[in-house]
Amino acid sequence: MNDNLIEQKSWWGSNWKWLVPVSGIILFVIAMFFSSGMDGITTDLVQAYADTELYENALEKVKSDKRVTELLGGIKPIDNLAILEGFLEYSNDNKTVNSSIRIVGDKGKASLDISADKLNGEWNYTKINVRIKKPPEKKQTIEIVTAE
Repeated sequence: MNDNLIEQKSWWGSNWKWLVPVSGIILFVIAMFFSSGMDGITTDLVQAYADTELYENALEKVKSDKRVTELLGGIKPIDNLAILEGFLEYSNDNKTVNSSIRIVGDKGKASLDISADKLNGEWNYTKINVRIKKPPEKKQTIEIVTAE
């Protein structure tokens, strides 16, 4: 009988072959994320989700327009997916926004284009347009608010 001891490798000795490449890939992906400007887009999306007042107030102005309600019917509330799918750009230290999101009514679909500046903690809208896309025979742009 042989009483030799079996030496076991340390955790690092057993796992370095997969840990080093995976760590390198993770660091590469993180570096690409920050260098591509995606961190700014992510920040804008988080800001938009946190600032629901921007969209709620604009939607109230849209709902009060008779032409929009005639063409789209009752407009449903804006959901978070609409913000994610749309265009969003904050500038001027998050005090200016340009955004385009989808809205859905009982009779059709449209895009809501918003340009606004934040003054004294409240959004001042310089542009609110509703671009009706569906149904195609009603396709048009309705200006709700325009820059003065």
